[in-house]
Amino acid sequence: MQAKSLRLTERWLQRALWLLAVIFAWFLVGLGGLIVGDLPQVTASLSREQFMPQPATQRLQDSIDAQQRSQRPIIDARDQARLVEKARADALAAARASFAAWVATRKATGLPDQDAELIARTHSLDALQSALLSSQQQVRAADARLLDSGQAIARAQQQLDDYTQGAQHRYAAARHTQQLRVFGLRLAFTLPLLLIAGWLLRSHRKSRYWPFVWGFAFFALFAFFVELVPYLPSYGGYVRYAVGIVLTLVIGVWGIRRVHAYLERQQTTEARPEAERRQELDYDLAQARLAKKLCPGCERPVDLDDPARDFCMHCGITLFDTCRACGTRKSAFGHFCHHCGHAHDHVATAAVATP
Repeated sequence: MQAKSLRLTERWLQRALWLLAVIFAWFLVGLGGLIVGDLPQVTASLSREQFMPQPATQRLQDSIDAQQRSQRPIIDARDQARLVEKARADALAAARASFAAWVATRKATGLPDQDAELIARTHSLDALQSALLSSQQQVRAADARLLDSGQAIARAQQQLDDYTQGAQHRYAAARHTQQLRVFGLRLAFTLPLLLIAGWLLRSHRKSRYWPFVWGFAFFALFAFFVELVPYLPSYGGYVRYAVGIVLTLVIGVWGIRRVHAYLERQQTTEARPEAERRQELDYDLAQARLAKKLCPGCERPVDLDDPARDFCMHCGITLFDTCRACGTRKSAFGHFCHHCGHAHDHVATAAVATP
C-alpha cells in the first residue's frame, strides 16, 4: 500500500531488497532440498521379496521351473504322436475302403479261391488298427503326464501366491512404518524452520535486516508445503483431509478474530480525538490511502476532488486545511505546502525540537 508514496530511488531500493530476499530464499531452498532429499536415505529400501520365506519360495520356484522344463519334451513327443496317429488313421481308413470294395467284388464274382486273400487283407486291417491304437495310447499318456505336471505347477503356484499375498501385507505394513519414519524426520526438520520463521516475522520483519527475515520465511514455507506435504502419509485420505480441516479452522478463526479486532480498533480509533489519530498515522500509509481516494483514518471512500470537502463525513478527520503562510487550500497530511513550501505546524515543531 505504501509503494505509490515512496520516492523513486527508495522504491527501487525496496525492490532490490526484495530481490535480495528472494535470492537468499533461493539459496536456502537449494540447501534445504539437498538436506531433505538425503533424509530418506537413513532408512533401508524395502521390497516385497524381502518378506517372502526365501527357502520355501526358492524350492517352489525351482519346482515350477523344473516342471515347465520337463513339459517341453513331453509336448514335442505328444505332437509327434498325434502326427503318427493321424497318418495311421488315414491309412486305416483307406485300407477299410479298399477292403470294402474288394469284398463287394468278391461277392459279385463268387470266386472261392480268394479266401486266402480275404484272410490276408483282414490281418492287414487288424495290424493298422493296432498301430492306430498304439499311437492313441501314446497321445493319451503324454496328455496324462502333461496334466500331472500342470497340476503340480498349479499347486506350487498356489502356495507361492499365498506366500506372496502374506509378504504383500507385511511389505505394506513395513512401508507404511517407513513412510511415517521419513515423514517424522522431515517434520522434525521443517517444523522448527516454520516456527523460527513465524517468530522472525513477528519480531523482526520491520528491522533493517528484513530481507533476510522474509527470505528465511519463504524458505520455511517452501520446505514445509513442498518438501513435507507431498510425503504426508495417507490413511485412505483421512490425514490429508484432517490436516486441511484443522488448517482451515485455525486460519479461519485467526482471520475472523483479526477482522473483528480490526473493526473494534477502528471504532475505538474513530472515537478518539483527531489530533491523536493524526499523530498515529504513518505518513506513507496516509499518502497511499489518499492516492486511492480513501480516508486515511477510516479507509472509507471519499471524494477528494470536491473542493468543498475538507473533512471525512465518516470519521470527521481533517482532509484539507489552509496554509498559515499563503492561505492556499492544501492536504492536511502533507509535510509542506504545495504552493509556497511552508512547513506544516507539526513539521516545524519537530524541526525546532530537534537540536
